Amino acid sequence: MDGLNRFLQTFFNLDVAARYWPDILYGMGITAGLGVAVSITGLSLGLALAIIRSMQYNWFSLPIVIFVDIMRALPPLVIIIIFFFAFPLIGLEMSAITATWLSLSMVLAAYAEESIWGGILSLPRGQSEAARSTGLSWWQTMTAVILPQAVRIALPPLTNRVIAVSKNVALGSVVALSEILNNAQSATSNSGNPTPLTMAALAYLAIFIPVMLGARRLEKRLHWRV
Repeated sequence: MDGLNRFLQTFFNLDVAARYWPDILYGMGITAGLGVAVSITGLSLGLALAIIRSMQYNWFSLPIVIFVDIMRALPPLVIIIIFFFAFPLIGLEMSAITATWLSLSMVLAAYAEESIWGGILSLPRGQSEAARSTGLSWWQTMTAVILPQAVRIALPPLTNRVIAVSKNVALGSVVALSEILNNAQSATSNSGNPTPLTMAALAYLAIFIPVMLGARRLEKRLHWRV
C-alpha cells in the first residue's frame, strides 16, 4: 500500500490538482480554440489550393506544388519559430497565438491540398467530360461532380491529419503559448510534483477522444472503414 500511496501522491496529488486546475482549464480553452481555428483555416486553404491547381495552369500549379512540398518537408516547430522570432526582424511581429495559428494552418493546408488533389486525380476523366457535355460550366462541374467525390475519397487521411496537426498546438509552448502542455510544465516546476502533467494528459483525452469518435462516425456514415 505504501507504493500505491506514493504513486497517488506523485501523480494524482489532490492538493496540487486543486491549486493548478484553473491553469489547465485555461490551457484547454487555448488548445481547443486554436485547434478549431487551425482546422477551419487549413482545410479551407487546402481546398482552395486544390481547386486552383485543378485549373492546370503552370503559373498557378508550380507555386502551389513548391508551397506544399516545403510545408510538408519542414517540421511544424521550425515554422513556428520562424514566424515568431524571424519575421519580427523584417517588421512582421506577431503574438504566440498568431504565429502558432498561421504555422499550423499552412502545414494542414499543404496536407489537405495533397489529399484532395489525390482524390481529384483518382476520379475517371470521363466524369468531368460527361458533366461538361451536359452544359455545366467548369466551376459547376468541379463543385457539383468532382469535389464531392474527391473530398469523400480524401476524408480518411484528412481526419487523421487534422487531429495530428491540432495536437501540434502543444508546439506553441516554445513561443510561450499558454496552452495545456506549457501551463502543465510551469505548474509542475512550481509545485515540484508531476500531477499537473497527469491533468494535462486527461485534458488532451477530454478534447481529442470526442474528435476522434466524431471523425470515425463521419467516415462510417460515408461508408469508409476506419
